[in-house]
Amino acid sequence: MTPAGRQPVSRRLPDFPWDGLASYAATARAHADGVVDLSIGTPVDPTPAVVRDALAAASDAPGYPTTIGTPRLRQAVVDWLGRRFGVTGLGLDGVLPSVGSKELIGALPVHLGLGPDDLVVIPELAYPTYEVGAALVGARVLAADSLTAIGPERPALLWLNSPSNPTGRVLPAEHLRKVVEWCRERGTLLVSDECYLECAWDAERPPVSVLHPDVSGGSHEGLLSVHSLSKRSNLAGYRSAFVAGDPVVVAELLAVRKNLGLIVPAPVQAATAAALYDDQHVAEQHSRYAARRAELRGALERAGFRVDHSEASLYLWATRGEDCWATVGWLAERGILVAPGSFYGAAGAEHVRVGFTATDERIAAAVARLA
Repeated sequence: MTPAGRQPVSRRLPDFPWDGLASYAATARAHADGVVDLSIGTPVDPTPAVVRDALAAASDAPGYPTTIGTPRLRQAVVDWLGRRFGVTGLGLDGVLPSVGSKELIGALPVHLGLGPDDLVVIPELAYPTYEVGAALVGARVLAADSLTAIGPERPALLWLNSPSNPTGRVLPAEHLRKVVEWCRERGTLLVSDECYLECAWDAERPPVSVLHPDVSGGSHEGLLSVHSLSKRSNLAGYRSAFVAGDPVVVAELLAVRKNLGLIVPAPVQAATAAALYDDQHVAEQHSRYAARRAELRGALERAGFRVDHSEASLYLWATRGEDCWATVGWLAERGILVAPGSFYGAAGAEHVRVGFTATDERIAAAVARLA
């Protein structure tokens, strides 16, 4: 039921893309050896013991946690970004935990107070939630990878995503720096989705955060970066993520989120800090994914696919030079379920996104079927 005379909010939103995959999923599940689901990218390996131990130790949590997060958690973020990615100048007031990164991304235009008069710029091939967040507030959306394509307008919000979902493309520091300068000249908030920053494979240069001084010029003004522990630490079930950057913008988000009660549970905060301080489990998981990626990429290429970009992230951006739905159908007949590239924008019409987060056994099954 909606208030009289009002259109349901759901009608503002694009169709949920995964609903269109249902018939192909049924075909893939009918395979005699079962489905190999490479469509979503859900972690399947165990949550690291160091994280589970921290969660258990903090499980006696009768009181309300704070929205801003514990000092230990925020310090862990500062230390992690500095240790792993050379970010300097970040203080505890520039960090805010969130209930998963999708919630934060989807709600960001609401929390920033954007509306129909505002323009949100997203990548041409993009995680659909960027557009969903803009649609919730009725903002205009422009999909553009070139700054010149934006024209004279001053966007309220510009999204970057490097490494990219779905393509795995890594943007070089020089390009990121130009975007930062462009946004600052126009008063545009630049938000960089960096959830796959630790999932690099064969990039010529490692992925870099917009908060790195070579990109930001040593100031985080007008910049936010979004991070998730779902993939790097197998914490998708914990809904553990955070945003870091401009303390003025973080303070505004904190004020809104406090009023809405958007709080990461205390045990999850403790587990997140433990995960960020432990690099060993990340290296072990990276090795697992690297092996699966190599096997799957080789099998796809032997089967006539071309793999584009895919220098990082947890997906292979593959094509046979045909409509993506035809490729989805061809793979589904072999019991392999993938995501059509059109889910992520018109530019993906001839590609499919193939995840390699399945178990070793299911990856081996996909390789055998592709042969």
